[in-house]
Amino acid sequence: MKINRLLSLAAFAAGVTLCASAAMAQAYPSRAVRLIVPYGTGGGSDILARQIGARLQMIWGQGVAVDNRTGASGNIGTEAVVHAPADGYTLLLQNSTMVVNPAVNGKLNYDPEKDLTPIMLLGLTPIALVAHEGTRIKTLKDLADYSKANPDKLSYGSCGVGTPQHFVMELVKQKAGFNATNVGYKGCAPALTDVVGGQVPLAILSANLAAPHIKTGKLNGIGVSTATRYTLMPQVPTFEEQGLKPLDFTIWYALMGPARLPADVVAKIHADVQKVLAEPAVRENLSNAGVEPLSGNAADLTKLIRVDLARYAALAKSANIKPE
Repeated sequence: MKINRLLSLAAFAAGVTLCASAAMAQAYPSRAVRLIVPYGTGGGSDILARQIGARLQMIWGQGVAVDNRTGASGNIGTEAVVHAPADGYTLLLQNSTMVVNPAVNGKLNYDPEKDLTPIMLLGLTPIALVAHEGTRIKTLKDLADYSKANPDKLSYGSCGVGTPQHFVMELVKQKAGFNATNVGYKGCAPALTDVVGGQVPLAILSANLAAPHIKTGKLNGIGVSTATRYTLMPQVPTFEEQGLKPLDFTIWYALMGPARLPADVVAKIHADVQKVLAEPAVRENLSNAGVEPLSGNAADLTKLIRVDLARYAALAKSANIKPE
């Protein structure tokens, strides 16, 4: 009887050990993770993905492959994640373009609120309005005065029709009371090239791109879109400082997964990415690239998506912004 009891206890202990081993073997992640960036290389989303992915590989002991799946203003890569298994092995690094798309293009092939699982906010980049040095436009007042003296002659370069930058400029125009025609480029980089070269007098860009040229004096910084000044161009006042209140818009970056991602997987990813974003070297690299790291949680991101969907929809209607 005693021997049988000991054998039963031994079998039970062995079973527990096997179950624990199996659970450990299946702990997330147990294989490589694919991180889809629905935009091209070199932008803020791509920089964040590669910084985070490289560090997560070391923490997880598994590969993290950054997959730049471009096209349709980020919708192609996003849809790939929407249709992926909800197991945490396909993730999405999106930015605020996602919440602008419905305002411009109407109903998408996915619902930004229902078809994705928000994991966390990662960082922010302000939007900056700049002028070519030869214009002598340095403030919003200068811009309004020039517009009144030269009606219907002012144009500005944007990163494209329906981009967050375009929306912010239309709001600034409404609030500051000046006119300027949008010249939509295929991205911020060509708009930056033309404003530096003087082909367009103004441009509305991601602030990190404009910062080096403001520092050298090739561009005049007119204003930034956040409530506080931008660390890379502290000499440039905010729009709010110049009387346009409230006006607080950013390009935000976020990590997401397919809908119904398990809560324990979300918690694991969030905790480990927080560790990555807390590393001084990572923070310095992102700051140098113009991205201010921000370790917001899933609830923060869920609220931001809902608020920005409504904000951009209202602005598209009031400014009559439509796709080209």
